Order: sequence, then C-alpha cells, then structure tokens
Amino acid sequence: MTLDTGRIPATVITGFLGAGKTTVIRNLLETANGRRVALIINEFGDVGVDSELLKGCGDETCSDDDIVELANGCICCTVADDFIPTMTQLLERADRPDHIVIETSGLALPQPLVKAFNWPEIRNRVTVDGVITVVDSAAVSEGRFAHDEDAVEAQRAADEALDHESPLEELFEDQLACADMILLNKADLIASDRLEIVERHLRRDVREGVSFIAVRNGSVGANVLLGLNASAEVDMDARKSHHEQHGHEDHDHDDFESFVTTPKTSLDRDAFLTTASKTITDHGILRLKGFVDIAGADARLVVQAVGPRIDSYFDRPWNADEARSSSLVVIGEKGLDEAAIRSALEA
Repeated sequence: MTLDTGRIPATVITGFLGAGKTTVIRNLLETANGRRVALIINEFGDVGVDSELLKGCGDETCSDDDIVELANGCICCTVADDFIPTMTQLLERADRPDHIVIETSGLALPQPLVKAFNWPEIRNRVTVDGVITVVDSAAVSEGRFAHDEDAVEAQRAADEALDHESPLEELFEDQLACADMILLNKADLIASDRLEIVERHLRRDVREGVSFIAVRNGSVGANVLLGLNASAEVDMDARKSHHEQHGHEDHDHDDFESFVTTPKTSLDRDAFLTTASKTITDHGILRLKGFVDIAGADARLVVQAVGPRIDSYFDRPWNADEARSSSLVVIGEKGLDEAAIRSALEA
C-alpha cells in the first residue's frame, strides 16, 4: 500500500531495449484494479505504445490522454525541455492520475531522472514510489546486456539529443544501482541454475535489500510493482551512478533553486520578451514562467520559457476588480545571480 503523503506516487521502469519493459507495463495496467495510471513513455523501437497498451485498464480510469510519448530523445538529457513540463501538465489536470509510470529509454541514466523529482515545480506534488529495472535474463546469462546489442547501439546513434556516451556496461551498472526491484525477465528461457548464477552476478551491483523477482513475459502484477514507498529522490546518496562513484558528477541535476520576480506593469511586449530571452541566455536559466502586464492589452500575457525558447500568449482578460501586475518564477541550478536577474527583468 502506498503511504498517504498527499503526493502522487511515480514508478520509473528502466532497462535496455528489448528487455520487456513495455510488456511489464501492459501487465501492470491489466492488474491496476481501478487505479488511474498515467504513462510517460520515452522508449523507441520497442513493442510500441498504442491504444492496446491500455487494454484491461478500463475506460473509466484510463484514456488516451493518460499516455504521453516523449520522442525528443533520451529523457535524462531532456529533463528541462520535456520531462518537467510533462509532469507539470499531468499534476495540474483536474482528473489527476492516481499513479504515474515512466518507461525510460534504455539509454537513459536513471539517476538524473530520479533527481529531477526534486525540481521546485514538482517536488511537493509527486514522489518516486520505486525504480524497477527490467533485465533480459537470457541475454545476461550469455554475457550480453540485451538480446540485440546492435539494436541498442543503433538506438544510440539515432538519438540526436543524447549528450552522454556511457558504455553499455556502465549504463547497465547505473540501472542496477538505482533500482528498488530487479525483474529477471525471460526467466523461462534459461535453466534454473543459470538463473541463480545471473542473480548472484547482478547482486554485486545492487544495494542491500533490493528485491529480485524472476518473471516470464513480463508477467508481474501492479500489487507487486506499485506501493514500494521508496521515496527514491531523497535517497540518491545510496544510488550513485558509475561516474559519481568514480569521482565525476555528470548529469547532476538535483541542486535547483527558484525565486519570484515582479517586473513592472504596462510593459512593451516585444521589448520585454527580448530582455527575457537575453537574461535566460546570460544566466543559464532553466525555466521562466508566469504572467506580465502589457501596455494597451486588456488581457494578461502568459510567459513560458524552457531554456532559450519562449512561448507567450494572452490567456484571459484582466478582471475589473483586479490590480494589473506582473509575476515570474525563475528556476535554475544553484548559484543563480538572483540580484542580476531581478535587475534585468524588473528594470
């Protein structure tokens, strides 16, 4: 059972292409017992995600809107651009999900994704219930990381957003180190004594207390996978990646800060957006969002920026009894020059 913390639990499912993640998710949905499960899918070239994935989940608790496919590349490399905005949209829906399941690309480093749950926008509204790593037991028993390692390498070559070149053995190590549960999938394809050897081999790279479950065809129910209550995002010191264990800090996105700035009212739209764009670039701001008062406009201007890309639109008229104002949230990694940013945006 999931603890009632007021935050939506999320399960991260990782593993190489072909390990069986999508099949695991299909079985999870078929045994969800009325839970409204939202899916964020980042895998490419696997079984595929379509309406059949929701089969057995029930029309009353699942809909097409509950599946979000992130196709812009490795999820750990597009946290600010794709993952955080997607999570925010799910959390702000009127019909919020009961549980969120995230299927990562097999090339994703799980640690930075889990750390992203500490972003100011989502950290008080969602928690990582558990990290599940799906392993192709038959492949590992033969000394491989995946059934078709050439397909994994092709996936790597096709991902233009990928900004890390970790060898497959390091990626596999990271998937194991971050896990709360290891699913030894395709266990029926090897002899029981070989399966025991595979488990002993993998236990060298996992934390004490991590569960190992042997499964065939990804057949394991939601009652097993959900409700682990791991709060993994606050336990990252015990889940260090290969690079962190060897003195490197690549993909470290857990140290964030945010503050609110209040630009002047009656601003010129083009001039303000130009200033905002320059400020974002000059100070490495990750997100900028809020609304501003534009001179001569009867409605407030909503501003949403992800990195240097800024979207803006008028969302609603100012109310007659409402004081026209401007307010923006600035989010970035620790060390932002708050005074300089305020000076630029509030000038």
